[in-house]
Amino acid sequence: MADVRLRQVRKSFGGTEVIAGIDLHIPDNRFTVFVGPSGCGKSTLLRLIAGLEDVSAGEVLIDGEVVNDLPPARRGIAMVFQSYALYPHMTVYDNMAFGLKLAKHNRKSIQDRVRRAAAILQIEPLLSRRPRELSGGQRQRVAIGRAIVREPRVFLFDEPLSNLDAALRVQMRIELGKLQKQLQGTMVYVTHDQVEAMTLGHRIVVLNGGVVEQVGSPMELYHRPRNLFVAGFIGSPMMNILAATLVSGDRDGATIQVAGGQGLTVPVAAQRLSAGAAVTLGVRPEHLSEAAAGDMQFAGEVLMTERLGGETYLYVRLEDGQEITVKAAGDTGTGTGDRVRIGVQAAHCHLFDSDGAALERMVSPPVG
Repeated sequence: MADVRLRQVRKSFGGTEVIAGIDLHIPDNRFTVFVGPSGCGKSTLLRLIAGLEDVSAGEVLIDGEVVNDLPPARRGIAMVFQSYALYPHMTVYDNMAFGLKLAKHNRKSIQDRVRRAAAILQIEPLLSRRPRELSGGQRQRVAIGRAIVREPRVFLFDEPLSNLDAALRVQMRIELGKLQKQLQGTMVYVTHDQVEAMTLGHRIVVLNGGVVEQVGSPMELYHRPRNLFVAGFIGSPMMNILAATLVSGDRDGATIQVAGGQGLTVPVAAQRLSAGAAVTLGVRPEHLSEAAAGDMQFAGEVLMTERLGGETYLYVRLEDGQEITVKAAGDTGTGTGDRVRIGVQAAHCHLFDSDGAALERMVSPPVG
């Protein structure tokens, strides 16, 4: 397999720049996920790596080779699309073998590669069927098998699971993770679903407006978001975001005042901010307690309860009108319309300046 490097890559369509000077290293033998909202440039970036779009500026390198001028067939990549793009008149075997036949591989080589890929994907009994005889999950396995037989340097996936139902998506996520380990492959995967990104990716690249907001492991992004965009995008339900005012701050912490709550000192480096500055407090739903234990408490009314069995989410409107989500025990007796007091511990909190940049944490946030 091979690593991929992007050096100041830009892409414009007419006068509109959609990829704005990205530098990125995609390491060998890792599962890298591009994630972001619709229109952020993630699929365009994947197509630039594949050679399906020409870069406007910068360089794309695969295994140290600049591939800007190489057609897709010579880049050593294989791509799996959202649509399965299977030939309806061909059997599963012929669909998987078609590219190899065009590349003039001999019959024995084709047979060996197709049957090896079919065994990996557990679709050997399906080789004589046609696409119309397959389920959605089986068709996607065939599309992945068609990529495997090419033995590419890099696998590229463009939202391959979005056409599947929820249960099949979970199953296929597990299968893709196992596949990467088995093939020891370099895989680049595009999705708008941050849960998919968190469960699949060794490294996640968060994109927004054609720029990279942050790159890191799932837990790095979850516990140390670089800015408000990443904090709000990574995590389901999303991080609670509350407007606050800085009372005082230095390199050891920031004391803030949140409307509807008491003062709170957050362990972040705040020496660059002045008293009275507008800041934003961030705290995950699982780090709020309906028992009102903690360094600060809020009072509010439960607008809705979402009972999921092992856990319950409380959607609470605070006295100042801001709304928060609280992760509670599955058997909580709290219900819609109840008045509650919610506690938060300072060690779990994040703080962002008026531009949305995270203030550096002085201690690692506790896990759990």
